[in-house]
Order: sequence, then structure tokens, then C-alpha cells
Amino acid sequence: MDFTPSPLALQLRNRLQAFIDRYVLPYNAAWHAAVQAGDYPPPFLDDLKALAREEGLWNLFLPGLQADEPGTRLSNLDYAPLAEAMGTLPWAAEVFNCHAPDTGNMELLHRFATPAQRAQWLAPLLDGHMRSAFAMSEPDVASSDPTNLQTTVRRDRGELVIHGRKWFITGAAHPHCRLLIALCRNAGEDGEDSPASPHARHSLVLVPVDAPGLRIVRNIGVVHHIAPEGHCEIVLQGVRVPADQLLGAWGAGFAMAQARLGPGRVHHCMRTIGQCELALRLAAERALERTAFGKPLADQANVQEWIAESRIEIDQARLLVLHAAWLLDHGSAAGDGAHARAARAQVAAIKVVAARLQQRVVDRAMQIFGAMGLSPDTPLAAAWTWGRALRLMDGPDEVHLRTVARHELGRARAALGASAAYFTTPEQLRAPARLSA
Repeated sequence: MDFTPSPLALQLRNRLQAFIDRYVLPYNAAWHAAVQAGDYPPPFLDDLKALAREEGLWNLFLPGLQADEPGTRLSNLDYAPLAEAMGTLPWAAEVFNCHAPDTGNMELLHRFATPAQRAQWLAPLLDGHMRSAFAMSEPDVASSDPTNLQTTVRRDRGELVIHGRKWFITGAAHPHCRLLIALCRNAGEDGEDSPASPHARHSLVLVPVDAPGLRIVRNIGVVHHIAPEGHCEIVLQGVRVPADQLLGAWGAGFAMAQARLGPGRVHHCMRTIGQCELALRLAAERALERTAFGKPLADQANVQEWIAESRIEIDQARLLVLHAAWLLDHGSAAGDGAHARAARAQVAAIKVVAARLQQRVVDRAMQIFGAMGLSPDTPLAAAWTWGRALRLMDGPDEVHLRTVARHELGRARAALGASAAYFTTPEQLRAPARLSA
């Protein structure tokens, strides 16, 4: 098991970091100023995207990228350190066309779209000419169990008709968002639920955001932070799209949505680790610069403990995420069911670990900064907010912990009794085992 990036990935990592330092970071203040002024996306973003594409730093996240498609094909393991580098700035990933939720949507389209759907939706996404959103969660049900979803889709004389309400839909407020991939519960022509099993009652539908009946109600703040690209509430009231906008097979939506999540969570977690690295660096510099009670903060024992704990926890989390990326790569290559199950459990584990890590590391950094850490003058308050949100987004911690527990209990069930030799009972002591001849 080797987590070392390939020579190509190492080269790209160095080039990407140099690009961020030289071109992206100098625009950070201008990006925030433009967002505050309502000028989003900032006009310079397209210039940065064009330059990144010219430099070969484009579409780096897709292991199945074809030779005739723009970008560089990398494994999940090779992409991971690049995602970490992008994570240091909340808007950097879009410069390289490696931003969520478009990365997951491009992967879905890449795997399941028809040639016509690829031409209509995938090609402009790969070129960075449009944005998209993925609509799953709903306000009136516990969306952590997708079988609860109430938004319905029914087939009606060559069309698909959608009724429902979605919320916290990331990216839907972006001015360039053109596509909503909606996870809907199947309904028959009479409106009744599909009789299929609970995990075969959902379909994915490609919905243009300008379709009649689709209305963006509001951009919901996340812990009072308003994201310019949006976490939106959306109403779909009798939205009609042609039947050829069904993505994949009727009833296969749940399985396709699950397939989308694995690599996406690796991306999320590595971007989180990038933010944690930045928070730790800021905290260490602040501790060296500030004095309290006659000596630098860096000489205070509790501050030293916070810095040490953050370093240890970041490195632990990174190894766990890299292991998940390695499992995804090798499981896909081998087609091994046991490998795939282990990868699912590991992906669930990193989702919990990364979100909790971000809250702990950023919280310590905020404490070292004092009041300034609560202000918008540093990236810490926004990073803490995002860490808290991650404990619910893409499923709450409890759901992922259950996945990990079920995997572990399944392993124990398969080998039940094998650990008996580790016990020392009175009977065993009275009759010790003898070596056979």
C-alpha cells in the first residue's frame, strides 16, 4: 500500500501551488471585495481560468477522463494533494474547473449520460462555460435517508413531470448555473409510488434551471454566512422536461447518487485539510508575534499543546483520506466487492474525521487570534462555519458512523468465534494446550 503520488502528480502539485501563489492569491482581496459589492463572479475569474487551462491545470479530478476531453486524467490518490492545495482559498478550485458540486455532476454525466446529454451538458461543464447543481436534500424530511424524499417524477406522454421542494442546493445561485440534477422519487401515471424496492424508486433528472415551474426561493445562509454561489431553496412545481433528460435508467437514481459521493468526499476532505493547514500556519505565526503575560504566546504551554495536537490530527486525517483514495482507485480497478465495501466504510469515516478536524483545528486557531479570529479579517471564521456545516452536509456524522459500524460488525460476524483463543478461562488454565508432535 503506497500513498506516494506519481511523478506527474508531484509535478502538477508543484505547478499548481506556484500558480496559486503567483496568480490566484494576489486576487484574494479583490475576490472578496467583488462578492461584497455584488459583482459575482468577479470579471477577472475568467482570465484566471483561461490561464490555468493554458498551463495544463484543468479538469484534474476525473480518473475516467478521455484523451479527447480537456484536462489531465489522474487517479483519486494523485488528485488528493492537488485538492488540498486548492482548499486553502474557498474560490481557488473554480479557477482549475475542479469545484464542487460540478466535479460530482461531471462524473455522473461522464459515467451515465447518453451521447446527446454529454453534448448538451457535459461538454460545456468540462470547458468551464457553465455551472450546475445537485438537488437531493429536502426541508420536510430527514434527507439523510434518501428513501424519505418526497419530490416526485412521473412519466407523461414523452415528458417527465416533477413536483417537489429542495433546499441547501449548493451552486444554484451562481449566475452561470444552467443545470439541476434532481434526485426524485418515481411515481406512476396515476401519481402512486413505484412498487419497486425502496432503493430502486428514485431517478435522476436533468433539469434546466430556466425550465417553467422551477423557482429559486432563496439563498439560505449557513450559520449566518451567505455563499455567493448559493445554498438554495428551490421549488419545482409541475416542471416538465423531455423524457430524454432522464439520466441513466428509471429507478437507478439512488445507486448513481451513491456512486457520485465517494470521490467527491475525498475532494471535500482534502480541501478541508488544506484549510486546516492554513489555519495551523496562521495560528503558529500569530503565536510567535503576540505577547501575553510577559512572554510570547508561543511560549505558553497550552498554546504549544494546541499547535502540537493540530499538527498530529491533520497528519492523521490526511493519511486516512489518502487511504480512502487508494481504496477507491484499487477497488474500481479490481472490481472486488469486499474492496468496494471497505472503500465505502473508509469514505464514511473520512467524512466524519475531516469535518470534526476542521472544527477543532480552526477553533484553536481562533482562540489564539482572540477577537480577530471572530472577524472577517481572517479566513478562520468562515472556515469554522464550513466545518460545522460539513457535519450535516452530505449526510450527518451519525449516518456515516453507522456505515462504519456496520462494516466492522459485518467483519466480526464473518469471523465469529475466531478470537476465542485470546481468552484465558479457568478451564484453559487447568488444561493448558500441548504442542502437537
